[in-house]
Order: sequence, then structure tokens, then C-alpha cells
Amino acid sequence: MPQVHIVAYCVDLGYGPARGAEMLALMLGFGVISRLVSGVICDKIGGVKTLILGSALQGIALLLFLPFNGLVSLYIISAIFGLFQGGIVPSYAIIVREHFPMAETGRRVGAVIMATMLGMALGGWMSGKIFDLTGSYQAALYNGTIWNALNLVIAGWLLWRLKSRPSTGLPGQVGAV
Repeated sequence: MPQVHIVAYCVDLGYGPARGAEMLALMLGFGVISRLVSGVICDKIGGVKTLILGSALQGIALLLFLPFNGLVSLYIISAIFGLFQGGIVPSYAIIVREHFPMAETGRRVGAVIMATMLGMALGGWMSGKIFDLTGSYQAALYNGTIWNALNLVIAGWLLWRLKSRPSTGLPGQVGAV
């Protein structure tokens, strides 16, 4: 939600589109760093735990947008958001690779990424619709936080499910999901 609406949010706050574009650039730049760091973390703790970590931190970053709307704080939160969210989508591919046979990886990763992109598109649209109905981005941020919490619950359930299954003995595979 913040990546889609940060420019409009800045305009709404009176900072102008240039400041919003700078914040978007911060989000995207720190998102690259996040992907690299998340890859290292994935190597150490696995895809599901990395997803849980990234999703929890992204939820915190989303909540930070609610009480702070000063120019400096928005730059800082934009950087934090980018740093926390960038590794989430790549962790989905790692999760698929860790828990399914290699022959199924391409098809499953494609399906997961397609569902992810549809969800992000719906989230951006939904946030705009919420703004149109309420005249504020506060409700849209709460909406994004709720969807993020759902992602966190699903990832937690997946981790619990994987821990409760016996190992297949194959490296990198904990059992069919």
C-alpha cells in the first residue's frame, strides 16, 4: 500500500509529488538491500522463518505511518518500510523450493508469484477505494496492516504445520505441503 500511494499521500499532506517520489525511491532502494539481506537470512533460518520475520517487521513499518506524518519521519519510515518489505516476495520462491520437488518448482513459483501480484494489485486498488470513501489514508493503512497480519498468520500456520510433520530425509525438504 505505501509504495502505491506514498506520492498521493505526500500530496495530500501538502508536501508535493516530488517529496513523495523521493520517498518511493527510498522504499525501492532499501527494498533492494532488503532482498540481499533476506537472502542471507534465508540461507541461515529458511524461507518460512524469513517470511515471518519480514512480514512482522513490515507490519510494524505500516503501523509507523499512522502516528507520524512529518516530512522527516516519512522519509525515515519509507526507508524502514523498504528495508523490511523487500525480502517477503522472494522468500515465497525459497519456501516453494525448500518444500516441493525441484520438478514442480517452476509451476508452483509461477502460481505463487501470480497470486502475490494479484494480491498487491488488489491492495493498491483497495487502498485507493478506501481513501475515496473516507478521505483519509489512515483507514487504508489499517487495512494494509490487517492484510499483513493475515499473511503473518498464514506463515505462522505453515511453520507450525511443517514442524509437526516428520522430515522426509531429503536435504531442504521437510515434507510435502
